[in-house]
Amino acid sequence: MRATWSVRGITRAMLPLLVVLAVVEVGSGLVLDTFEAQLLRYPSLLVLVPAMIGTAGNLGSILAARLSTAFHLGTLSFDPGDDELAGNAVATVALAATVFPVVGVGGWALAFVTGGAQLFVGTVVAVSLVSGLSLAVLAVVVTLVATYAAYRFKLDPDDVVIPVVTNVCDVLGVVVLFVVVQVLV
Repeated sequence: MRATWSVRGITRAMLPLLVVLAVVEVGSGLVLDTFEAQLLRYPSLLVLVPAMIGTAGNLGSILAARLSTAFHLGTLSFDPGDDELAGNAVATVALAATVFPVVGVGGWALAFVTGGAQLFVGTVVAVSLVSGLSLAVLAVVVTLVATYAAYRFKLDPDDVVIPVVTNVCDVLGVVVLFVVVQVLV
């Protein structure tokens, strides 16, 4: 990693990345557009979209921040047998297992209050939980790959990893939710 910080250096490293991530976000919108009819038919699923992608991005960002701190402290190891790395990954998935059922109940309750709860609460919670756990695993993988790439390209993971993780999780969140809805609903 470069020892000096400058606006020019950060801009040179980030601008191409942000342009690519903007294009990736357009892909998320296109997937969401193909999914629109089903979302409008089941408003409780529509309520889940921002919560799912936001929560998955947040989980990935938490892990990214922990890995970035370990990187700067010199304690980060990409060895699969590293207990700290494995513990952080398992904690991310465990947190998802506790958060996403609450997201599902909250999404269903909001749809119920507004008169759009056409699905059974258990179905919405199942969609939220399966999607959330899948997204958590994907967020762990994306975070590890992005952190390792930042390390290999001598970029500061504080500058690179969180934007990558949140944007990729936005796209994956829509895709995973779409796939899970196709299977469970």
